[in-house]
Amino acid sequence: MPVIHFGKLAIAMLFITTFSRAQKSIIIGDSLAANAGKFNVKPGSKGLGKMWKIHFGDYGVVTSKLGWPTEKVKGNLLSTNIETKSTIKFSFVLSDKSTDTAWVSAANNIVVKALQSLELFPNFSIGTDEILQESKNFSAFITIDQDTANTWALFMNQTRGTQAEEVNVAFLTSGQRKIILSPVNSGKKSASPFSVQAEGYEFFENGHSLCALQYFGDMVMNSNIVWLNKELDPKMKLILSAAMTTVLQVKLSEMANQAN
Repeated sequence: MPVIHFGKLAIAMLFITTFSRAQKSIIIGDSLAANAGKFNVKPGSKGLGKMWKIHFGDYGVVTSKLGWPTEKVKGNLLSTNIETKSTIKFSFVLSDKSTDTAWVSAANNIVVKALQSLELFPNFSIGTDEILQESKNFSAFITIDQDTANTWALFMNQTRGTQAEEVNVAFLTSGQRKIILSPVNSGKKSASPFSVQAEGYEFFENGHSLCALQYFGDMVMNSNIVWLNKELDPKMKLILSAAMTTVLQVKLSEMANQAN
């Protein structure tokens, strides 16, 4: 018969309980929390030349394509002052449980101006390593059932650096309508040594909250979550789900690049 070590079991159960209690999600508005369906996101797999097969609730990526990245680098003679321009494009199709599909095409353009130190000999360098300006200009176009007469555009612009004014602007627009993506987080960090701050966006139109996306959780088991207002019509839900999936594709790619 197996021997049960109650002391170790109790410690494990206490750890799991403390771990789960310490988890925090992004803080969303009361109106959305009261009227939204909440879904855990499953990133799915990512094959060669493909994007993640993200799915949540009734929505899932059925096909995708990842283009080859392009990069141009220029600098001074000693490469202590450089500028890098890179572009990556991708597309995917998101389906719900009806016959409707959202078609998304996107491009991420990144420009980095930086200083690099110069190594004269081992363990001795002159100059500094510093990002003067990093600009990320992302755009995506969303159509339902390839109806280009009703196209939504998603724009996300971020700028940072020691010689740049910090900018973080994101919105979704049809031309007549504009939905703001407002950055949100989980508030004060947990005391747990395993915890970080959860991050995401809440989508507002004229002050009314439509949905929210948590693209980074405060713990490994609390990563990607979607809230979608139940009062929206099916096509608007599909458009918003496509927009949130697009944001998540970008964030997952960024985190994968950082891990490499």
